[in-house]
Amino acid sequence: MRNRIEEKFLEFYESWIFQLEQYLHQLLIAHNNINTMSEIELRGLISKLTTHHKAYYTAKWAAIGEDVLAFFGPVWLNPLEKSCFWLTGWKPSTAFRMLDRLRKSWRPTVVLAEAQVRRLEELRVKIRFDEERIETEMERYQVAMADRKMVELARLGCHVGGAEGESAVLVEAAVKGLATRLEKMVKAADCVRLKTLKGILDVLAPPQCVEFLAAAAAFQVQLRRWGNERHNVTHSYGS
Repeated sequence: MRNRIEEKFLEFYESWIFQLEQYLHQLLIAHNNINTMSEIELRGLISKLTTHHKAYYTAKWAAIGEDVLAFFGPVWLNPLEKSCFWLTGWKPSTAFRMLDRLRKSWRPTVVLAEAQVRRLEELRVKIRFDEERIETEMERYQVAMADRKMVELARLGCHVGGAEGESAVLVEAAVKGLATRLEKMVKAADCVRLKTLKGILDVLAPPQCVEFLAAAAAFQVQLRRWGNERHNVTHSYGS
């Protein structure tokens, strides 16, 4: 059964992904007319996409402040989407792999200059360092979950009738502490995602940004579509 936060974010996400699909159509039109659109028009479209992504994280951060655990088993995503997750979202380094594949199909008019390649490589190294730092912190969190004190508190909470009095207070405080730590890690991971997106867009020229954003949006929209189709087929066989 979904709680209030899950229901609210489910509604938000369905609206958000629908709008992303509308923006994808605009990006594809821009892609097909890249040589006739002005830089102002391209930058306006890029701004719409960055604002859209920022709106997602604004809503997400408001929600995790109330229930961070909901984002580790998100009811608004299908199993295929969940399988691509890294700490409740896309892994920042995948953006560089997407860009690498995309560059192979770019027309000469949007090819990267040597200076751009160098800046992107520098950014890639920084982002990988950030990922490793967060992964190390996640490992520490998992170790903390299994330490002697937490195991003892879990044992207290499993007594018939649950923990009472001082024991209940200790268990609640420990759970809140772990949730707060988890929330900080999720926000740190989201900050790296935003840093990656901004960093890449700052290096790319407007036509290149349109190509990159179109590829990223298409992947996200298609992943949801394929996942939903597979999920529906699986459920129809099981019914």
